[in-house]
Amino acid sequence: MKINRSKLKILARERVEILLINAIETAKDNVELAKRQATIMKQICLKYNLRRPYDTKQLFCKECKKFIIPGVSSRIRLGYKPKAIKITCIECGHIYRKIINL
Repeated sequence: MKINRSKLKILARERVEILLINAIETAKDNVELAKRQATIMKQICLKYNLRRPYDTKQLFCKECKKFIIPGVSSRIRLGYKPKAIKITCIECGHIYRKIINL
């Protein structure tokens, strides 16, 4: 019996959400497991051509493409000129700046 492509996408989207939640929860206890769950999540998104939400995209480094765990594998600082949040990936040292509009 052949499964419909749209049903597969719905199932893949559910699995991606579950893997993301599990990766964030287990990041404090087991970093390697969290990174593995994040890479599986990314592979599922690529295979089924799913768009990742903005907050999910922010959890991956744009330079080295690895999973960024806030406070564990990244450093977060506040900048004043211009007002911005600076996120530094500890793996590769790449710095992201998110400007805050007030």
